[in-house]
Amino acid sequence: MKYFWSLLLLLIFPITLFSQVFTSSDEDAQIVEPISWDSHLEKENDSIYKLKFTANLDKGWHLYAQDVPEGGPIATSFTFNNSSSTYELIGETSEPNVPTYYDEVFGMEIKYFDDKAEFFQTIKVIDPDAIIEVEVEFMVCNDEMCLPPDIVPFQISVAANKTTKGYANEEITPIDLEKTEALSLEMKGWEKYKPEGEEKDGFMTIFLLGFLGGLIALLTPCVFPMIPLTVSFFTKGAKSRKKGLVNAILYGLFIFLIYLLLSVPFHLLDSLAPEILNNISTNVTLNIVFFVIFIVFAFSFFGYYEITLPSSWSSKMDDKASSIGGVVGIFFMALTLALVSFSCTGPILGSLLGGSLSSNGGAMQLSFGMGGFGLALALPFALFALFPNWLNSLPKSGGWLNTVKVVLGFIELALAFKFLSNADLVEHWGLLKREIFIGIWILVGLGLMLYLFGIIRFPHDGPKKKLTKSRFGFGALTFIFVLYLFPGLTNSGFANLKLLSGFPPPLFYSVYEKDTQGPLGLKAYKSWEKGLEIAKQENKPIIIDFTGWACVNCRKMEEQVWSNPEVYEVLKNDYILVSLYVDDREKLPEHEQFKYVRANGSIKKIKTIGDKWATFQTVNFQNNSQPFYVLLDTDLNLLNPPIGYTPDSKEYLEWLQQGLQKREKE
Repeated sequence: MKYFWSLLLLLIFPITLFSQVFTSSDEDAQIVEPISWDSHLEKENDSIYKLKFTANLDKGWHLYAQDVPEGGPIATSFTFNNSSSTYELIGETSEPNVPTYYDEVFGMEIKYFDDKAEFFQTIKVIDPDAIIEVEVEFMVCNDEMCLPPDIVPFQISVAANKTTKGYANEEITPIDLEKTEALSLEMKGWEKYKPEGEEKDGFMTIFLLGFLGGLIALLTPCVFPMIPLTVSFFTKGAKSRKKGLVNAILYGLFIFLIYLLLSVPFHLLDSLAPEILNNISTNVTLNIVFFVIFIVFAFSFFGYYEITLPSSWSSKMDDKASSIGGVVGIFFMALTLALVSFSCTGPILGSLLGGSLSSNGGAMQLSFGMGGFGLALALPFALFALFPNWLNSLPKSGGWLNTVKVVLGFIELALAFKFLSNADLVEHWGLLKREIFIGIWILVGLGLMLYLFGIIRFPHDGPKKKLTKSRFGFGALTFIFVLYLFPGLTNSGFANLKLLSGFPPPLFYSVYEKDTQGPLGLKAYKSWEKGLEIAKQENKPIIIDFTGWACVNCRKMEEQVWSNPEVYEVLKNDYILVSLYVDDREKLPEHEQFKYVRANGSIKKIKTIGDKWATFQTVNFQNNSQPFYVLLDTDLNLLNPPIGYTPDSKEYLEWLQQGLQKREKE
């Protein structure tokens, strides 16, 4: 069972921790549709027909051939519903004959098509009334990114020689087309706003968070005792002091590179679908799984059991290091450390970065976070090799290391409920209302305080000793933190715990009766149509708040920026607030569900509230990040360029006021 958990964690931990980060990002994910498909049926004689499929691509984009190397992109493929009673396929589907090209995205020689590609399939028709159903699966890329694989379905009537896009059992109705059209706004002034590329100002923050996590990991029983042993091995076991120093520095460098390399696969994942990590972070099943995993980690830190990678993995790496020697051997020694210390480093990295509040950056944030973490682990080995006398100043291993581990267990336990809260918010279960969530954190804090004061103990704790100043100090800080949480249980004006914005559920998700279901008691309409109607009645401009139940930065904006008295008054008195939750999993009423028809003919089923508003955002604003704010008047004039996460309340207030000034001039 412990091996099962270890393998599972290796696969999903990086996704978990950074999906939480990206949930709160304001990344500019541009929505593009660079390919369109058409199909025609050409008759050659009474029974032989040729199907022609044409792909037209925008400049700079390319479509992959039907045969691509293993490990490459998704190949173009055609799936037919042929049978012995309807029609038969004659030969294979043909495609343009082009040479192979070196694809920069996948780093391999691949056949792909630019501008236009035509595919042909010869068939023998047995039933003249047959309906030919074809699914074209494909993937398109340019030099910078790839779009997710997509499917375009065709229905081809032999008798009528007519082609339509869509599935036979999912016909596009006039209502679908009407609702598709209604989802697009005829805004004025949009041409003046061109979304700019993403900012990179969050990279240093995530690097520092990763570095901090690495420093914490150094203080765990899995890593700390390794520092003097490893440094002594390099400095005393080498033929010369210079060689020992070089080897120790190489060892630290390899530790840094190993953690950095863990992020590389996610660059491809991020380019395939910019929104995939955000989708993962709000997936109910995965959030529950992560909740369970963090609980398991917490009790492991408490000392009730150990979670380790299979010992054969570290043994093999150790054998490699001993037998190979040299630079390659040092690399395997670093890899052995990463594997052996996994039970301590994995949870810390996941907890710290998973709950971080950074801004945009995609997979690049993962690289910066992993790099910071690896650098913090690597530095001691290099520094102590350069200055071996420093080793004498290190405290000896002992019970304090287990204390650090137990404290981290309490932190794991608290953070676990953030994942459960995400699932609860998205599904509206009502299990973890804000006050209940804060109450759980108070209990966890009290447990940590009692442990630090020596009142409760865990399996790996040594004999009870006199309370040290450090334990008393940390216990006192924990007590102060618990006192800070208590107002969050009330329905008073002190319930807004600004230091924790983004972690507890929003203020209106409460056990207390609230006048409104909007942030901070603001009147917020959860429907664009209703909000527009009210705005026309009250003759006020509109602020569209694209938000999410599991969006950390959305909560930070509401509780730290919107709570500013001047900002609050403008939102309350001068605008109609329309809050659209793009991750809401509540089903739309049957009569409101429909099939959204994209420009390329593909279909997206709009079943939930989140489906509708996420599509509404991408269609009209070419953006799928949250928070995202738009100012419009009732004639759909854009009053100011849309903005995302803006932690400066003065800047945000100025943006709101500029919108009001522009409306007055028109």
